[in-house]
Amino acid sequence: MRIGFLIREVLIGLRRNVTMTVAMILTTAVSLAMLGGGLLAVQMTSKTESMFLGRLEIRMFLTPEVSQTDTDCTQDLCKNLMSQLKQQSGVVSVQFTNSADAHREATEVTFKDQPEMVQMIKDTRFPASFRVKMTDPGQYPKLMQQYSTRPGVLSVHSDQDFVDRLVGLFGGLRNAAFGLAGLQAVAALLLIANMVQIAAFTRREEVAIMRMVGATRWYTQLPFLLEAIFAALVGSVLAVVALFVARPLVINPALGALSDNGIVPRLSDSDIGVVSGWIMFGGIVFAAVTAYGTLRYYVRD
Repeated sequence: MRIGFLIREVLIGLRRNVTMTVAMILTTAVSLAMLGGGLLAVQMTSKTESMFLGRLEIRMFLTPEVSQTDTDCTQDLCKNLMSQLKQQSGVVSVQFTNSADAHREATEVTFKDQPEMVQMIKDTRFPASFRVKMTDPGQYPKLMQQYSTRPGVLSVHSDQDFVDRLVGLFGGLRNAAFGLAGLQAVAALLLIANMVQIAAFTRREEVAIMRMVGATRWYTQLPFLLEAIFAALVGSVLAVVALFVARPLVINPALGALSDNGIVPRLSDSDIGVVSGWIMFGGIVFAAVTAYGTLRYYVRD
């Protein structure tokens, strides 16, 4: 009987305040969708950083004298550099690439789909180089500084700057999404508070009668709380649907070539699923806390 009463009261309240309920549902959906976008950006940042740190290496280019005269790293200068690198603490592997192999890699691998670029570099002499991989990416700057001025070394580079810029890009997207979600959350908070106040005001006589016959304050206010939770639940479901639809239609096409070339990982349905659980839980809790606080503050009788 009591459950039937609560359901009836919730339906009556939603019907009486249908426009405000719809506005709250849509505002909640947009807010949670933006929050979900921010959480997805966090996931993308973490995945991208892990992927690149696992592939990160130092490229140590050798001077023209070494590159042109030593094709298999058997002369003293090149051989000593390789020996010292292999003995360096934390170094996993050292791979020597001569000038001819570097040219072949550039034309047949790196720029194989760009014939104009291949034509431009076909007569270029590429320097020989060492590719150095370490167990701890944090040690790369120290190694680069240590070897950048060694005899026979032309320059030393790593992909760390590129990784940092890419991570910074996703960090910026995350901050923008969280900022917009915060603004939408304020709007949702005000809508929830207004909806609860209006619902309580329109049914003040019914609530007063119920209190006179012995109903507890909690029991009379529970329908208003359930109305807010219901609206938040519907908004959360819409936000989740929007994220699942946006993944194949917006997110993955926007990443496009970056994902195809392995620069950033693709988002999967499981990634969306994890984020969906958090935003649904957060939306319902947010609505419940806001409605309860409104009832405690504005509706004292």
